[in-house]
Amino acid sequence: MAGKETNKKMLTYKGKPLVRSGNTIYYGDMADEYVAMLQILETKDFQGLEVSKKVTVQILSTNPELRLKERIKKKTEKNNLYDALKIASIWLERMLENPDGEMIE
Repeated sequence: MAGKETNKKMLTYKGKPLVRSGNTIYYGDMADEYVAMLQILETKDFQGLEVSKKVTVQILSTNPELRLKERIKKKTEKNNLYDALKIASIWLERMLENPDGEMIE
């Protein structure tokens, strides 16, 4: 119904929003300096469900003035969505705590 307000809750993980578009999941607030982008590259069938098999994780700057290569601050690949989201949350938290500094390995 047009004009009717809906109370949709956004899916979150550790208090930060998760937004999915196809095989890409954005984790974090776009108003922050950094967000995580998770891309599901491969899936497999598990008891009739399609689950992720290979996922890339990138920490991206939200600064629109930077070129794409300059926006990517950290990148890895994980074997499942849980591990990918776990490392994304750790890296994102570190980048948001220390936005001007380089990430500590």
